Amino acid sequence: MILLASPGQGAQSPGFLQPWLEIPAVADRLAWWSAVTGLDLVRYGTEADAEEIRDTAVAQPLLVAAALAAHDVLSADLPRPDAVAGHSVGELAAAAIAGVLSPEAALVLVRERGRAMAEAAAVTETGMTAVLGGDPEEVLAAIDKHGLTPANVNGAGQIVAAGAVDRLAEFADEPPAKARLRPLSVAGAFHTEYMAPAVDVLRRLAPGVPAADPAPRLIQNRDGAVVDGGREFVDRLVEQVSAPVRWDACMETMREIGVTAIIELPPAGTLTGLARRELKGVELVALKTPADLDKARDLIKAHTR
Repeated sequence: MILLASPGQGAQSPGFLQPWLEIPAVADRLAWWSAVTGLDLVRYGTEADAEEIRDTAVAQPLLVAAALAAHDVLSADLPRPDAVAGHSVGELAAAAIAGVLSPEAALVLVRERGRAMAEAAAVTETGMTAVLGGDPEEVLAAIDKHGLTPANVNGAGQIVAAGAVDRLAEFADEPPAKARLRPLSVAGAFHTEYMAPAVDVLRRLAPGVPAADPAPRLIQNRDGAVVDGGREFVDRLVEQVSAPVRWDACMETMREIGVTAIIELPPAGTLTGLARRELKGVELVALKTPADLDKARDLIKAHTR
């Protein structure tokens, strides 16, 4: 059983789209999607520096567009994947791949999501810190002690603490035993109560978004559930903006439904890294550049039922 995974914010790096633009269809699609999002996605994906693409209003549409463009190239003349999942904003790409949203609807929604989350993040100085290693229960207790939120529970020994920067500083001064802390290059405390204003914006938009039921199995971040209804998935996308991402639960679901291979769409590497440690025996391809397409296609042919 093959699963396609789409990464979340923070996976982007300067110039990551450059090799993909050598494929004419990708360049054409990104030119169209630049009009949809009101952003020069080609420039942001090739010439912009790290600070520019750190901007939430830029990073989120860029990530979704990159995943969808690569998926279009990958999936030509191949069957649909058996299952799809996305991490945080990657869920918008996953929804389009699964047929819940059109690519344009996904990009309009992510455009508004990115803007609303950027505005919410600007109200209070907040951030996120990855906690690597340590006893999970002790890590969660330490996060709670400092008034922070476990915004991402990623599995494979990785939990992300989020909240006010002064509390993150106190947390850094008193880290959990045997854990390493790594501040993340993001603009705010995503998937926490600080994003409530963004949820309100998206709640007003969601009822008008055209949605269909997913064709492949579609795994959702809140609890790792396989969601059968398109409208339910859109509603969950909205509420997820201020709720923790349980990627650990998503990987547990992957194990339970019998996933045997995972392809991570660009900018790939983060989710396959987690799967390598957590899902032993599952074959993995990080689709970073077009040079990885043949490996990904071979994997699809070998593992699609």
